[in-house]
Amino acid sequence: MHGQHGAVDRIRTFGDPVLKQETRDVSTFGEDLVGLLDTMFDVMDREQGIGLAAPQIGVQKRILVWRDPETEERHVLVNPRVVECSQETEAAEEGCLSIPGFTMLVERPDCVLVEGRDALGRPLTLEASGLKARILQHEIDHLDGNLILDRTSVEERRRVLKEIRQSMEQ
Repeated sequence: MHGQHGAVDRIRTFGDPVLKQETRDVSTFGEDLVGLLDTMFDVMDREQGIGLAAPQIGVQKRILVWRDPETEERHVLVNPRVVECSQETEAAEEGCLSIPGFTMLVERPDCVLVEGRDALGRPLTLEASGLKARILQHEIDHLDGNLILDRTSVEERRRVLKEIRQSMEQ
């Protein structure tokens, strides 16, 4: 398994099959994981993202990193699952490093309760609302093989897919 994260600092973009696959839970916490997390933070920072899921760099593991929009603090979530959502939802524009140059309107629960583990494997529970909740849901979607294109309206999806096709033809 060593050296597996050599050339993974390239963002996988829409159309790459890795983005549609479900990820596997992490069972081993150690040096390999720390190395992968370092790479993920480097890529997220380089691309000026506020969140990154492992599949976005081609790694099929249930790992995400994100930055708190208020404190700029960086966080790790391993094997995260949304265990509770609020009934209240909010629609807002979302972008994605895997669909560069596009934003679309996505409706999501305003508050979520997320359970997972930290980089050392210790259990973690996070309650988040507003933008933080949106970031977590967006990245956990990646771990389940979903993109914002799967979460937006049919009209938005059509519009963006058409624009993507046109940009590829140029």
